This record gives sequence, structure tokens and C-alpha cells, in this order.
Amino acid sequence: MVEVEGVVEEIIFRNEQNGYTVLELDVEGDLVTAVGVMPFVTVGERIKVQGEWVVHPDYGDQIRVINYQTLSPNTLEGIERFLASGLIPGIGPVTARKIVERFGLDSLHVIETEPHRLREIKGLSDEKIKRISEAYEMQKGIKEVMVFLHQFGISSHMAIKIYKEYGNNAIEIIKQNPYRLADDIFGIGFKTADKIAESLGIDPHSTYRISAGARYVLMQYAANGHTYVPKELLKKETAQLLEVSEEEVEDAFVLLAQNEKIHIEKFEDNTVGVYYIPYYVAELHTAERLFTMTVTQCEDLKIDVQKEIRDFEKEAGIVLEKTQKLAVEEAIKNSVVVITGGPGTGKTTIINCIIRIFEKANKKVALAAPTGRAAKRITEATGKEAKTIHRLLEYTYTEEEGKGFNKNEKDPLKYDVIIIDEASMVDILLMNALLKAIPAGSRLILVGDADQLPSVGAGNVLRDIIDSGIVKVIRLKEIFRQQKESLIVVNAHKINNGEYPTYNDKNGDFFFLSVPTQEDMLKTILDLVTNRLPKAYGFHPVNDIQVLTPMKKGLIGVHNLNIELQKVLNPPSKDKAEKPMKEFTFRVGDKVMQIKNNYRMTWKRGDEEGEGVFNGDIGIIQSIDEELQEVTVYFDDEKVVSYDFSDLDELTLSYAITVHKSQGSEFPVVIMPVTYGPPMLLTRNLLYTAVTRAKKLVVLVGQEKYLKFMIDNNRISKRYSGLLSRLKKTLIYIQ
Repeated sequence: MVEVEGVVEEIIFRNEQNGYTVLELDVEGDLVTAVGVMPFVTVGERIKVQGEWVVHPDYGDQIRVINYQTLSPNTLEGIERFLASGLIPGIGPVTARKIVERFGLDSLHVIETEPHRLREIKGLSDEKIKRISEAYEMQKGIKEVMVFLHQFGISSHMAIKIYKEYGNNAIEIIKQNPYRLADDIFGIGFKTADKIAESLGIDPHSTYRISAGARYVLMQYAANGHTYVPKELLKKETAQLLEVSEEEVEDAFVLLAQNEKIHIEKFEDNTVGVYYIPYYVAELHTAERLFTMTVTQCEDLKIDVQKEIRDFEKEAGIVLEKTQKLAVEEAIKNSVVVITGGPGTGKTTIINCIIRIFEKANKKVALAAPTGRAAKRITEATGKEAKTIHRLLEYTYTEEEGKGFNKNEKDPLKYDVIIIDEASMVDILLMNALLKAIPAGSRLILVGDADQLPSVGAGNVLRDIIDSGIVKVIRLKEIFRQQKESLIVVNAHKINNGEYPTYNDKNGDFFFLSVPTQEDMLKTILDLVTNRLPKAYGFHPVNDIQVLTPMKKGLIGVHNLNIELQKVLNPPSKDKAEKPMKEFTFRVGDKVMQIKNNYRMTWKRGDEEGEGVFNGDIGIIQSIDEELQEVTVYFDDEKVVSYDFSDLDELTLSYAITVHKSQGSEFPVVIMPVTYGPPMLLTRNLLYTAVTRAKKLVVLVGQEKYLKFMIDNNRISKRYSGLLSRLKKTLIYIQ
């Protein structure tokens, strides 16, 4: 066996999945090629390799590496190259040179044990020094974790995320419970965790494994909007996933229920459902609190509501129609009210009137919406600041207690009236948190469009509340005179009623371009975004135009549309930094979207700081810093967020997004392909949701037969939710 020491001169090739690396070592001035599994070696590192000489037919003599060891660099040049390698975020070539010039061979010792001395280098702030020190400590501890994880096929990128989550205890935590990875680490699924468990010797028929599998299936259903799963269905799918018997799964259910991890409930129709405990608790408490609010008499304002409405009409220069007036009256009289209606039916006007009346009566009013984009929209429409619900409830995250809200039953909101816009987007967990924080005697006004797609999160909350009959519901149906001129508004109502839309009026705002093939649809969409619409209307191709699509995959699915749109809207440039990812490249100026809730991500908004970036938030990449290894994004709600490179899998390009992801947002222009796809996606309410996202212009591109198919297909995906039945049970006490 041969053993050589040298400095890594160049990484010629590396497979990120299995760590196989081809590199060149500088061994006392001679270049030696080494090949083998060396997943974490970087340029500039000094390593010792052990292996065998082999002769490659094309590349000649090489060392096939059997073992390798990382050594501390022992020359000024070696230290500088190591520091400049990118292994330590915050140190690039310029900073590396300054450190070595100042501290020489003691450079690494200073960074490790006396980081405060880095202040001696001009241009290094205390914040940057802190980050360098932490990063150096991390890279020291991470390699052992990486080597452990790599045997299970975990990539270097994912290993860094795992280390950041668990720290130096990562190996111990994973050995104790590998299934935690599927819960805690975005990008690691149950199958990967299960493979690790198998390698660690966990019995495939153990109750421990089966319990983890059942919980995983439950969480997959929750991710698709269900608060519970029928027991027989859950049992069958868990058994299939794990390749065990249904009897073994049944035994695991008993243990999970005893440990209060799941709740098993028999419904009135004799079916049995299984809840993951947080969803059961949220559903139960939501029903209880709504019932309590409904039967609690709210304060009589002792005002002439009709006079107040007339005063508002005079000030605003408008006249409310009968149902709008009724909505205002009921909002004044009741503790809980739902106001629902499609576009152009005057929901915002009602909100403005309600706010004016309550504030004139010296009542404190809070206005909120589920997303930053929705909050920004209603702020612009009312002139009153709206917050996200998370911000209203003062979302917080601590290592000790995890995520939560400062505002709750112990410290409720100090408002007399809480108005929630875009209420169809509120899921069961968020509704429960909101209701907890509403003090006795306060009013809750839910405003939304019940005919849109339900929330991305679990539950069918707004629809269940409306259908329950326990709260006052006002349905707005009349389209106002000024809105009747908009084909967007008229066609939205036609689609919702199962009628075919009117389009292609030369001076209108709703167009259908008949295009026979998906290849031609793609070309037409690209031309519309980059050429036709900016020239004809002056729309900005990135800020004003949003491409929506029902599908994720295929030629006109989200993934391919984003790649093609990026090519024409933000092509490569020597002036723009970029960061290659597995499936695409991020570039300064790219439009991006957060695709998971990250409750720990910090943000800044001017002097304000906070935590939490949420699924569906859209922004623009401001900068990509290779030295700091971070990407900075400016979001629509003016939050600025810096992403470590290891967190970039939480972002995706968003020149095109799915209709589901567009909920709660409005865009000046919406373009959508209309073509064949799964019937469960080509539905009436998906088309309705897409059309109602547009403020100024809708352009549908595709085949008319599929447009008609979508309108005729009034299929609404069933969501397993027990809220409706819980609310209905309380009717007997109200009536």
C-alpha cells in the first residue's frame, strides 16, 4: 500500500451523491492523481491518502484511495489556499490573504482560539468575525458527521443541513431515532430514513418502525389538506409502504393512541378516522371556540347603523346595495360573521365601511391576511395597515420551546374587532391559533371567497364554517356596475356557475389564444411575456406578469416553464452572480418563491427584525455572495432574507407557479396554459381561482375543448375534515 501527503490542487470530478472524487495532489511539486470516495475534501486542503497505484487506460497512473485523512495546512501558501477554498463562509481569497499576512502560520490557531484578534484586520465587522468563528467550528465538527452519513447515500449538501439542525450530537440523535430525519430535515423523506434505520439494524417488523411509518402516512395526508385519515385506508397504505401485515399496523395504532401520538375517533356514520394529535386538538378547539364566541353576546355599540352606512356612502361617493348593507349590519351585531363572495362583489368596500364604523365608535380594529402578499394587497385597498396572521399573533421560535405565538389565551390580542381577509386560505392549525388569541367579547369577521381552492394546509375551514350553519353568513352575488365592464369579473362568475366565458374583445381584459400543441403553447407564452404584452400594454415582464399552470411536470408544467422563462427574462450575464443548483441555476434578479414554512429563518424590514418565512412568499434575488455563501432575497412584503447555500432547496424559481401556490395573491396579468392533464387538476374551481388572481388582464393559451372540460368538471376533491360535524353538533344548543 502506498501513502502520500500533499495539497489538493484541483477537484477534477465529484459525484455529490456517492462522494466519488477525482483530484490532483501537489506532492512536493509533483502532481499526483488520486481517485476514490473522498466526499468532503476541498481545494487547498492538505491530506494524506493511502491506496494502490493503478494504471487507467486513458489517464495513466493514479492512486486508488482506500483511506484518507485531512491534515492541517503547514505552509503560508497552504493556509491561504485552505482559507480561500470556500469551506469557511465569510472568508474569500481577499480576506484569506489578509489573515495570513497578519497572523502567518498562527492563522488557524487565531481563528479557533482567539477570534477576537480578527478585529486587527481592517474591514472585518464583529458580525462577520462571529460568523467566521462559528463556521470554522462547524467545519471541524461536521466531517465526522458527514463520513457517518455518507455511508447511507446522504449528499454533502444534505449532511450540512443535518449538522446545522442537530450539531455535534447528530450521529447520536440519528442512531437513536433515524426517522426524525424525515420530520426535521426538508428534503429527506421517509424512505431515506427507513434505509438508514435498516442499516442500523432496526427490525423491519418492530412496532417502532411501523409507528414511524403510520405517522409518516398521516403527515402525507395532512400535507394534502386532510386533518384525519379513515382508519382502514391508513392501515392499508401503511402496510403497503412498510411491507408488513395490517395486523402489525393495527398493533402500532394501539401503541400510538396509548402514547397520545394519534387520536382514533368513531364518527356518526360509523366510519373510524385517525388523527395526528396536533390536528385533532386544533379541530376540537376550533369548534369549541367558535361555538363559545357564537353564543357570547357582544357589546351593543348603541349606534344607528343605517346612519353610519349613509355617512360612509356620502364620504366614499358610493351607494351600498342591499346585501352589502346587510353584511355591515351583521358584522356590527354578531360576534362571528362570514362575508363571502366572488370578485367585483364589493368585499373590500364592506371592509372599509366596517373599519370606519368601529373606529368611529372608538373600537380597536385589526386587519390581517394569511400571506404577506394578501396583507399587502388589502393594505393598499383600505389604506389601513394589514399584517399577516403570523405577525398579528407575534410568531416566535425558540430552541427550548419550538415554534409558537406570543399571543394566545394567556396573553390575548388587544383588539375589539379582528378582520381576516382571504379567509379561505386559513388552515386548521392557524385558525386554532387565531381563535386562542381572541379575547372574550371581541368580534371576528372572516372575509373570503369560498369557491376558491381550499387552504394549502390541512382543513377545509372556511367552507366547513359556512356549511355548519352556526355563524351568520352573508353571500355577496351582485357584480357592481364598474366591475361589470371587466370580463375578468364577469367570466369568473360565469365559470363559477358552469357557464363558458366570453373573450377576445379587442378592448377587453380576457383573451383566449387557440394554440394546438404544447410546443406552440410554450412559444406563445414566452412571446407574450417578453414581447407582446410589454409592447401592447407596458406591463413589466417580471413584476407585472405571472404565469400560472395546473401542472408541475411536462412541457408546460412549472419546472420547464421556469427554466424557459428564466432563459429569456434573466439570461446569464458576466455582471450577474449565480449559484447552480441540482435542477436549475439561481441568478441575481431571479423571481423566486419560498416552498416550505421556515419558522426559524430570520428577516429584516428596515429597523425591524423577525423570524419566519412562509410557503408561497415571492421575492427577487438581490445578491449572491460566494464568500459568505449566502443568497439575499427581497420579498413582496419588504422582508429581506439571507439564505445560507445549504438552505437554497427551500427556494424555487417563480416566473411560473402552480395555481395552488397563487392563492391569496393578485397579479396585474395572469397567463395560463390550457391543455390536457389529470382530470383532478383540470377542475372548475382551479380555473376560477386562476382567473380571479388577475387584476388587469387574463390570457389563456391552449385548446378550447380543455377550457370547456375544466368548466364542465365540477369535481371538488374530498378533504377528510371533522370540523363540519363538530360544529353541527353545537347547533342544538344555539337553536
